Amino acid sequence: MRIALVSPYDLAHPGGVSDHIRHLRTEFDHLGHDVVTLAPRARKGGIEISDGFYGIGRTVSVPGNGSTVRVTFDVTLYAAVKAIMRRERFDVVHVHEPLVPVLPYLVLLNSPAVNVATFHAYRASNPWYTAFKPYMTFVLSRLDGRIAVSDPAREFVSQYFEGPYELIPNGIDTARFAAAEPFPWAHDGVPRILFVGRYNEPRKGFKYLLRALPLVRQQFPDARLVVVGTGKPERFDGLFERYGVRGVDFIGFVPFDELPRYYASCDVFCAPSIGRESFGIVLLEAMAAGRPVVAGNIPGYASVLSHGREGLLVPPKDPQALALALVRMLADGLLRREIAAAGVVTAERYAWPQIARRVLDTYGRAARSAAVAPRQRGFA
Repeated sequence: MRIALVSPYDLAHPGGVSDHIRHLRTEFDHLGHDVVTLAPRARKGGIEISDGFYGIGRTVSVPGNGSTVRVTFDVTLYAAVKAIMRRERFDVVHVHEPLVPVLPYLVLLNSPAVNVATFHAYRASNPWYTAFKPYMTFVLSRLDGRIAVSDPAREFVSQYFEGPYELIPNGIDTARFAAAEPFPWAHDGVPRILFVGRYNEPRKGFKYLLRALPLVRQQFPDARLVVVGTGKPERFDGLFERYGVRGVDFIGFVPFDELPRYYASCDVFCAPSIGRESFGIVLLEAMAAGRPVVAGNIPGYASVLSHGREGLLVPPKDPQALALALVRMLADGLLRREIAAAGVVTAERYAWPQIARRVLDTYGRAARSAAVAPRQRGFA
């Protein structure tokens, strides 16, 4: 098949959707499909064409779901997108986050192919969906198949746009995390807790982990928190002083190939997020690496692991509960081993080859559905 994978976000900017598309493309390539990616470009406006990639429109940074995303609003490229869709003659167009402006709109309105969308986001509500529901409903009418990455993501979008949504989660390269070698410093006997993420974002709950750390160090005085990800440590200076936080190692951005080594080098992984997470990809990374997890008990995380089996879930925004769970995990070697072993088994269900085949099955069902109940096709 000739497949188009479409992102509303700049793929050069790290994020879950970008990783998802990159892995799907790799798996589809391995299976012999012809894949082209369409996404906003990071440099000047217009259209950028390279091998298997169309960069469409200059990107603008905007706040989105507790984070910052880079999208394009260049509706002047409507005719250019129409020409691309006519020239490429895709069999399947797979749009990720189809309701994020504006590239998914331009593509879907001009796609005569079998159109499938994946919905990634989760939040309590979205006033934009309410305000623009008639137009968004029209855009979604161009779809032949719908995927949600988790139950929370499906429940969220279904509040506004009813319809059948297949549940296909994010995937993970399990072999890469399972085979990682620890760093030399991991053998010094120091208990280490790992955090991975953009810690400046309030939804990640990082400040509650910092407040929990002094309580953990009352029981494990040498314990250290290893922080991998982008952010500004100085933003937390006041919190460090107020709560006497010590033993934090800010690593900064870590290249994709090095990340598994950090999981392998720490004793416990902690994700203290407080909400707005539709899925727990970092939890799966830790589980694939054989590391026990302590995480905030939010819908997106509870859909990935079970409390007491692959990890411990604690109430969000509760430093004391977080500290108790971390101390319990660090103190009980048998518990760590049992939880780690269960996590490895669970993570295998999310291996990318399996996920990619499920997505391809969805394409097949969408094609059959389109044949039975054809919509208006051609170019708008």
